[in-house]
Amino acid sequence: MRFLPLTETDRATMLGRVGIDSIDALFADVPEGALLPEPPDLPRHRGELEVERILGRMAARNVPASSVPFFVGAGAYKHHVPASVDHLIQRSEFLTSYTPYQPEIAQGTLQYLFEFQTQVAALTGMEVANASMYDGSTGTAEAVLMAHRVTRRRRAVLSGGLHAHYGEVVRTISHMSGDDVVSLPPDVRASEDIVAAIDGSTSCVIVQSPDMFGNLRDLRPIAEAAHRHGALLIAVFTEAMSLGLVESPGAMGADIIVGEGQSIGNALSFGGPYVGLFATRTKYIRQMPGRLCGETVDAEGRRGFVLTLSTREQHIRRDKATSNICTNSGLCCLAFTIHMTLLGETGLARLARVNHANAVALADSLADLPDVAVLNTTFFNEFTIRLPKPAAAIVEALAERGILAGVPVSRLLPGQGLDDLLLVASTEVNTDEDRAALVQGLSEALTR
Repeated sequence: MRFLPLTETDRATMLGRVGIDSIDALFADVPEGALLPEPPDLPRHRGELEVERILGRMAARNVPASSVPFFVGAGAYKHHVPASVDHLIQRSEFLTSYTPYQPEIAQGTLQYLFEFQTQVAALTGMEVANASMYDGSTGTAEAVLMAHRVTRRRRAVLSGGLHAHYGEVVRTISHMSGDDVVSLPPDVRASEDIVAAIDGSTSCVIVQSPDMFGNLRDLRPIAEAAHRHGALLIAVFTEAMSLGLVESPGAMGADIIVGEGQSIGNALSFGGPYVGLFATRTKYIRQMPGRLCGETVDAEGRRGFVLTLSTREQHIRRDKATSNICTNSGLCCLAFTIHMTLLGETGLARLARVNHANAVALADSLADLPDVAVLNTTFFNEFTIRLPKPAAAIVEALAERGILAGVPVSRLLPGQGLDDLLLVASTEVNTDEDRAALVQGLSEALTR
């Protein structure tokens, strides 16, 4: 049987064993507003065939990203993934492999994780990288916890250009650990004075580039100010493809670099699973969360790979661990590594230039529309436009015409007075016809 339900006696025994009276007591730490007041309006039971039909009808309401002109970004980007990537990651030795605790039988897994770390370190301009995090948002929160351990301070400053979801994850984890978070107001034009928010109690400053609104930021002045006060600079990115063109955060003085690697080798997949990238300086390596693969030699002098610098507390005694993560996104790492290997340095740089050129072409066309303003002076493949009408309504109108125009800022930052702003991303998958359709559709939607 696929499901073996518990009896009331079973449930009572389990509750008694953990010392509580009801199931609800298990959720006592969840804020009241986050819990549903009653179960969702779903049938209590259906046969398997009926469930398949119901879910099939629900799925058919989605518009596949590959079926229409697609300009959605805001932290998850549509890129072309070569067929060879999916073919290779579905080999059984990769698809079913388990945690490589026994290096003598896991050299293949360990080697590709080592290569993944090498690629991430090179991309970010850092000295060492780990064998992945769950995703960019949780990786950012882990970076903040790491900075607290390094500096022995508990105050983080979040830029107003940090992705809203990343900020929420940081605040959630910081609340549970009793840490202080200073969140600056949304910074649409990258004009905030984040240096003024840094003082002697600051543990770290978190800055994203390209930021949530698409702006590229010079991290050097922020890094210098942070270091003067004994704080660390955490550089964040959501679009890994940008690292093929813009100067690396490591070259600009970042101490910890973390972000989302979905753009390379991994499809959109309705939001996951994704792969968090995490890199830092060698001097902080023992405070780095997650796994680390190292290169060594065996008793006969042959090259080999092992998990290294990982204590048993990392996997067992969680209250003593340096991280809330003790696994990794292995298959997504492999997809990233295969795609990066196929591209190489030259291919990645060329692909990044195509992304930027496509976005510039679209921005120029949109800027020619009456009452439409492009707010960015610099960007990679995503930018913010101001519309004369609420962006959410325009997005819905264009979706009805088979055009996915972007992400309204109000969806990420509700109640902030940013209802007229729209985030638009254009990658290598967009054609001239796609961009023309968006411009034409937007023009018509705005004149109705």
